[in-house]
Amino acid sequence: MSGAAPATRDLPPDQLSREQAAAELAWLAAEIARHDRLYYQHDAPEIDDSVYDALRRRNAELERRFPDLIRPDSPSHRVGAPPVEAFGKVTHAVPMLSLDNAMEDGEVVEFVARIRRFLGLGGDTPLTFVAEPKIDGLSCALRYEHGLLMRGATRGDGTVGEDVTANVRTVRDIPQRLVGDPPPLLEVRGEVYIERAEFAAFNAERELAGEPTFMNPRNLAAGSLRQLDSSITARRPLRFFAYAWGEADPPIEGSHHGFLDRLRALGLPVNPLVELVQGTDALLAYHRRLGELRPNLPYDIDGVVYKVDSIDLQRRLGFVGRAPRWAVAHKFPAQQAETVVERITVQVGRTGAMTPVAELRPVTVGGVTVSRATLHNQDYIEQKDIREGDTVIIQRAGDVIPQVVGVVIAKRPPDARPFRFPEVCPECGSAAVRPPGEAIRRCTGGLVCPAQLAERLRHAVSRGAFDIEGLGRKQVPQLLAAGLIHGLADLFRLPRDPERLARLAELDGWGARKVQNLVAAIEARREIPLDRLIYALGIRFTGEVNARLLARHYRDYGTWRAAMERLAAGDPEAAAELDAIDGVGGALIEALREFFAEPHNRTALDALAEELHIRSVEAPSAAAAALAGKTIVFTGTLQRMTRAEAKARAEALGAKVAGSVSRRTDLVVAGADAGSKLRTAQELGVTVIDEERWLELARSA
Repeated sequence: MSGAAPATRDLPPDQLSREQAAAELAWLAAEIARHDRLYYQHDAPEIDDSVYDALRRRNAELERRFPDLIRPDSPSHRVGAPPVEAFGKVTHAVPMLSLDNAMEDGEVVEFVARIRRFLGLGGDTPLTFVAEPKIDGLSCALRYEHGLLMRGATRGDGTVGEDVTANVRTVRDIPQRLVGDPPPLLEVRGEVYIERAEFAAFNAERELAGEPTFMNPRNLAAGSLRQLDSSITARRPLRFFAYAWGEADPPIEGSHHGFLDRLRALGLPVNPLVELVQGTDALLAYHRRLGELRPNLPYDIDGVVYKVDSIDLQRRLGFVGRAPRWAVAHKFPAQQAETVVERITVQVGRTGAMTPVAELRPVTVGGVTVSRATLHNQDYIEQKDIREGDTVIIQRAGDVIPQVVGVVIAKRPPDARPFRFPEVCPECGSAAVRPPGEAIRRCTGGLVCPAQLAERLRHAVSRGAFDIEGLGRKQVPQLLAAGLIHGLADLFRLPRDPERLARLAELDGWGARKVQNLVAAIEARREIPLDRLIYALGIRFTGEVNARLLARHYRDYGTWRAAMERLAAGDPEAAAELDAIDGVGGALIEALREFFAEPHNRTALDALAEELHIRSVEAPSAAAAALAGKTIVFTGTLQRMTRAEAKARAEALGAKVAGSVSRRTDLVVAGADAGSKLRTAQELGVTVIDEERWLELARSA
């Protein structure tokens, strides 16, 4: 868990200090990444679509207000989660990125205006869009070579997906061979879904057979496409709509709607509600019309998508972070219902963060039964005055546990009392404190707290860390309860202890063969890359991205360990070195300092390191490092592209674009009529190049 939301969450961005913004951005990065994994990898989301969208919107607002605090692990740079390893992995040559969301009409107006500003288009220049329903299903890429279906893959994390070729071949809408005159190579992208009537019939059959039913059509579609046994997939009523492309030979040219017409001609299904529209008013009218049609459509939609029709303009607009500038998803409003808060419980996460949860009287919202909702933190409960026994309004826009919108005061029981957040940990009885400036109350029990110890070990053996097969949510507490392990180092000592192995084999669900498999899995993970080790430690604000940043900077374990020791001792040079790493901020530095200042953490880490071979990080190639991490300033008028395009290209290559020249500037690109910035660069001895040289450098990087 990433902990409860910061107290600053409801404050406007312009009222936040840099430190508060940095802390909230760190929390948002961790929280959104967790929900991405739940949604994309496990098909088991915990929060409502509208709550998730609000998290992303808050992150975007803070990044606009504090652009220099944008994190390398920012949700704006990534989408989704890693693939399930049971499937083969497919690397997408063209990343499968997702869309930014617009919740209000005004955001659509700004989306169109932003495109015009980026391209330098006047208000009277026609700008045509393709508008289409946003199908609530699972994204899929189909690779056709000379018209033959060669591979099907899920989105995964946008870069690496899962190979589900055997399963997509069973989908009736997906042709094995394209008709007409197919190109040598075409990767078709679209959405796998299930119609509502088919879903109801499928669930009815399972209910008659005494089998568990599915929550909604999307969950059934996602689970069906990701079956290891394709014969099961073949029995599921999957459908497919195509709407985009990835790799293509020859390249796709012309217009987006022309491409969709071409797909239809090749025998691929394209949604019949796709329309060409011009102007903001027409986009909003389409959204209203689809909202009215939504209840009577045979499939679920959760909004509409607008895309710039001209493919040439799409290429010029490019991408920002995780999403294209030329497209946006205009979501529908959330659905609401009333229910009763039967009780409020508190969960303790692996970092000691205590999160309140509303246990709800089960209620159906939009066809889904929900019974729990996070209450985020103490401030959230107090601001909304949520009490046990209250009737509350909940809302959802998708298929998951909703948020509590507010309390129906008129229905409050006379004996309802304000909720008192516990001042001791419900798991271990240790004091629960709330650090100044934070919304999170934390257990101070550290490694004596059963909840934290189990969660820390679960995190350490998880896929992004040591990835030890055979240890999961059930097995880790089981080993702890039996006294077989007391920390991570103990786990790696286990294979050398015959007595403990014999005791393990006697535990429920174990046996000699399973113990042998666990020993083999542990031994296979004694060699681990430095970044995975850092991530496995569970240090606050140290997710997979930040762990890679630290590993790439320090390169080997000894150098990193020594630097952290100096940091804990108050060495200002060690702190300054960390601060100079692009993407590392004050919150992460303080978290590292706190971790290494604690003697038992250092002792535990040293004991663990003795059991491992920790691989160092190889230096990047010269070509890959040409622009990565460099600070670039653009000045003057560029002839070949707009300033916004140049900035986007530099950032896509890993560079930072600054607005002013200083001694930390690496490169100045000077266009026509360059003024004071050029003079400052010359005075400071900063390298200056012209636009043509910049274009050559960008192409070669």
